[in-house]
Amino acid sequence: MEFDVVQGDIAAQSADALVNAAGTSLEMGSGVAGALKRGAGAGINEEATEKGPVDLGKVAVTDAYDLDAEYVIHAAAMAHYGSGEATRESIRDATRNALERADELGCRSLVIPALGCGVAGFDLVTGAELIGEEIGRYEPETLAEIRFIAYSDDEYETIRAATGTAEPSGMDGESESDR
Repeated sequence: MEFDVVQGDIAAQSADALVNAAGTSLEMGSGVAGALKRGAGAGINEEATEKGPVDLGKVAVTDAYDLDAEYVIHAAAMAHYGSGEATRESIRDATRNALERADELGCRSLVIPALGCGVAGFDLVTGAELIGEEIGRYEPETLAEIRFIAYSDDEYETIRAATGTAEPSGMDGESESDR
């Protein structure tokens, strides 16, 4: 299985499935959910909330509407009510359940964000490590490509370092391929 960290807007990605960093209510607000809602259109929020609430760590699937994907997998890494915080366990469970659901749907490509690390406030380095570990130990049936997406430059560099996908660099910031 091919794994990479990419930078950009998740709503602009092309894949069989995109993962939404959801709360248990599945109501789409800001952050990743907001970007997906803007890209997909209003129907995605209606369908998602009809399928909610789900238990912490669980997932639900909707159509991708106007996004360049077949499905959006809403992974509930944070509680939507009360504290709204993510935990190590909820991030691991949401990641694993998203991967399993993508396989069940026959997806070959998947784009996943830093679940629980945005509005839920979980530490990005630890969250990226947990997600990377779950992806690394997952044995796919149909999934051939997973892209871990970061929005900002800082987030991109942090996720690459945390997942061990940072490009090796030599002295003076020169990469191996520059020599």
